[in-house]
Amino acid sequence: MRSALILAMLMLGGCGRTLTVCADPNNMPFSNRRGEGLENKLAQLVARDIGAELRTVWWSQRRGWLRNTLGEGRCQAWMGVPSSLEAVATTRPYYRSTYVFVTRAGAGLAGLTLDDPRLRDLDIGVQLAGDDGANPPPADALARRRLTERVRGYMLYGDPRDADSASAIVGDVARGEIDVALVWGPPAAWHAARSPVPLRLEPVTPWMDAGRWPMVFDISVGVARDDPELRREIDKSLVRNRAAVARIVQQYRVPLAPGG
Repeated sequence: MRSALILAMLMLGGCGRTLTVCADPNNMPFSNRRGEGLENKLAQLVARDIGAELRTVWWSQRRGWLRNTLGEGRCQAWMGVPSSLEAVATTRPYYRSTYVFVTRAGAGLAGLTLDDPRLRDLDIGVQLAGDDGANPPPADALARRRLTERVRGYMLYGDPRDADSASAIVGDVARGEIDVALVWGPPAAWHAARSPVPLRLEPVTPWMDAGRWPMVFDISVGVARDDPELRREIDKSLVRNRAAVARIVQQYRVPLAPGG
């Protein structure tokens, strides 16, 4: 309550309206303190469009990040949350992406699927959330197929000092430490574009595994549930600026899934 009151005072005082967003200070290609990420650019666009000054609260996207930010009134919005996230109100999606298989371009591993028999003979990298968190869908899909013997786990949240949590897993594919990695599309594409070794990215299929684990997600802006007016306003801004938003997404090489 106290945090919400302080935020309201900041919004009403000083030089007029303020849009306060939370963002990770070191999580490219999404955000960083220098404002270079996709979500930084989107927040700047929306704030400018609705006539607000942008204020950023920096918060590492680790366990409890939503509860400790939007839930505590520290900010009004998070850019780049799954549209299906129930803890917050979400805007209309502004892109749809997919988990991807990352392999070395010259490794002869084109066309992989979750049911490909070649996977049993490969060293596979997958991101894990740890004992007290829900693992990403690819980890559950591999476990269901009993493909865990040659799986190497990489912590989803990584080291806060790293540029983002996908750097190690994509880097290990490039170095030949593992044969294939299953990684969320935007960071996979970001690192693949910077790899000294050519890498191949292909969507993980089937896109819905066993009716429970989707590999494709719509991405929205998350807003506190008690602020429906702001959600509607950001929705309208995303519609008005649809072309500019699409250019931002394209700039960061986000792999788009059908419908995105």
